[in-house]
Amino acid sequence: KFSAVMMKITSNQKFDVAIMTIILLNMLTMALEHYEQPDEMTTMLSIINSIFIAIFSCECLMKLAALRIYYFKEPWNVFDFCVVALSILGTCLAMKEIIEKYFFSPTLLRVVRVFRVGRILRLVKSAKGIRTLLFSLAVSLPALFNIGLLLFLIMFIYAIFGMSFFMHVKYNAGIEELFNFETFGKSMTLLFQISTSAGWDSVLAGIMIEAPYCNQTFTENSPNGNCGSKMMGVIYLVTYLVISYLVVVNMYIAVILENFSQATEDVQQGLTQDDFDMYYEVWGRFDEKATQYIPLTELSTLVDSLEKPLRIPKPNLMRLTYLDIPICAGGMVHCIDILDALTKNFLAYDTNHVQDLQVDMKGGPVRVGYAPVSSTMKWKRMDYCARIIQRAWRDYLKNRINPDKTRDDDIKDGGYGNDDDDDGDEDGGGHDDDQCYGEGDDGFDDSNRQTDDDDDDEDDDDDVKGAEFICSKEC
Repeated sequence: KFSAVMMKITSNQKFDVAIMTIILLNMLTMALEHYEQPDEMTTMLSIINSIFIAIFSCECLMKLAALRIYYFKEPWNVFDFCVVALSILGTCLAMKEIIEKYFFSPTLLRVVRVFRVGRILRLVKSAKGIRTLLFSLAVSLPALFNIGLLLFLIMFIYAIFGMSFFMHVKYNAGIEELFNFETFGKSMTLLFQISTSAGWDSVLAGIMIEAPYCNQTFTENSPNGNCGSKMMGVIYLVTYLVISYLVVVNMYIAVILENFSQATEDVQQGLTQDDFDMYYEVWGRFDEKATQYIPLTELSTLVDSLEKPLRIPKPNLMRLTYLDIPICAGGMVHCIDILDALTKNFLAYDTNHVQDLQVDMKGGPVRVGYAPVSSTMKWKRMDYCARIIQRAWRDYLKNRINPDKTRDDDIKDGGYGNDDDDDGDEDGGGHDDDQCYGEGDDGFDDSNRQTDDDDDDEDDDDDVKGAEFICSKEC
């Protein structure tokens, strides 16, 4: 029971908003630290940081109590746990004398304070756009690795050429002790700098130096002395800049933008893992005991509580009837059946996409005690047939009790079987010429009478068509 309470609290959206607000406040306090700040401010920030650590520790303990060992199956939870543990370890700096005397130097723990910045990364969990960007970067890594190898190969070749042409050039302009062509390592460092278009003009000026600004005396190791060459320097550096910076480096940007564009298109046009996570998060509020089943009467409220694109706003009786969701014994509906039906609804019955999605769903939870006995379509047909039988039985009783009056009423109304009320049935549950179900049809539960602002206007035509469809199947 305690775990269920903790689960209900931690899965609440207001709880997540509160934690995100606290993280933003923590970022603000970390940004307030500055050089030579007063001791009073240092003490105050230390106290505030301890309060934040206590809050994050309580959050971690609450989620551990709710999820138990399953807490560590979520990567973000593992990350949160590590950040909290490192933050608590950082507070040990207050025990400086004890640590320095009995264990090790506290300067090693000062590095741990840097990990407080990791709390900021928790915002990525709630920022869908940032997650999409990180996903596109992860997808781009194989291609970026190949481009990096190509850039390394170009740098290797030009480093060898640079050592051959400009090894003995004197230090001047961009040619200095750290950046020169004297060794292979220094040549690679210089070319890496130039590949970012930084300082290439000073390097070009350095390798173009000629007499009388240098000694052009011929030697066996240096034919040009310690001078360079204008023509060779221009050809060497311009070709390298065109190949490395204007072509290869920009290929990085092109690959990342292409994958980001594809990832954004997939998010906008199809279902993503975030949509499925959202479904299971909402499901947890209806199935707190994790039985994998909910009553049929809660189905309408469940699909109305979801977020787009899986959401079907109320009134959604006819749409749920169309989806033909299996109903198990006891009037229970399984979570996978509902998710499968909602994805079919989103994909507009695209068979190819649905088959691919069903293959992915095989890795979901194992269905416990799964025994479907009916479906929403069959249930509605049986309900409709029962209404027809009840109406015929009422007409039979009316004719049997007072056949003369019933016959006169039928002639007066202009036909046999017309009812006194406007909708064609005494109790509002019969059918008229336009729709099988009266306006008082409750559907799965009474909550379907509610409307959902402007989003539900488009569902009215679907409900009428749905009723006509069922009429054509049964009438």
